[in-house]
Amino acid sequence: MRLALVDDEPLARQRLRALLQALPELHAQVLVEAGDADEALALLRATPVDAVLLDIRMPGPGPNAGLALARALRRLSEPPALIFVTAHAEHAVRAFDLEATDYLTKPVRRERLLAALLRVAPPLREPAPPAPEPVLLVRDRGRLLRLPLAEVLYLKAELKYVTLRTALHAHLLDDSLSVLARRVGPGFIRVHRNALVAQRAIRALERRDRATAGDAAGAAGARMALREGDGEGEGWAVRVAPLDEWLAVSRRQLAEVRAALSRR
Repeated sequence: MRLALVDDEPLARQRLRALLQALPELHAQVLVEAGDADEALALLRATPVDAVLLDIRMPGPGPNAGLALARALRRLSEPPALIFVTAHAEHAVRAFDLEATDYLTKPVRRERLLAALLRVAPPLREPAPPAPEPVLLVRDRGRLLRLPLAEVLYLKAELKYVTLRTALHAHLLDDSLSVLARRVGPGFIRVHRNALVAQRAIRALERRDRATAGDAAGAAGARMALREGDGEGEGWAVRVAPLDEWLAVSRRQLAEVRAALSRR
């Protein structure tokens, strides 16, 4: 909430600042502070505010320069709300003739200041609704499933089906891998003509031979399938977490997989 304090008494402005600091729920910020009407008008023409806390008797044209300033402020293209703060209660009627929002008498109490400012506080913006979580709509042996995309670790074509793997489940899908590739988007990378892997799930890219892979599988519950002739007994593979499974990387996809991991 943007405010201006206009009062010829520095102690009065200091007290208002202290009261505003005791009202953190308003998120008030004093953008303009002035001790006379002419200075205040010049500043407020250059700096728009939501409300002006304004004394009535201060230096300026006439004995009640605050009222003259209020009239000038009403003529601005975007006039601020006016809250008079004064020790002279007899001017209340004239203040409300100027469409003042409120009229506070000194010494100002915290509760009265809060009530006055709440009348002119800008409406709070509703927080933007959270973006919907991306999901993958798939058919699993006749069932229609909505799977959060963040849970999908990889998709692998095997015989007539595609296996979709999450940390907890394996689903056999009726959709083709090429169709699924378009649905999962850029967060997945093709490591093999028969496999798509979530980039966030890849923990390593290594060259491994079949014997070493078998030993590792026995030690850590890992599995690896190496195909497409990447050497007679070895090939590149990625390790997928948290499953600790290894999936083969074809020679055709190796450069793309390396580049993707380097970018991440």
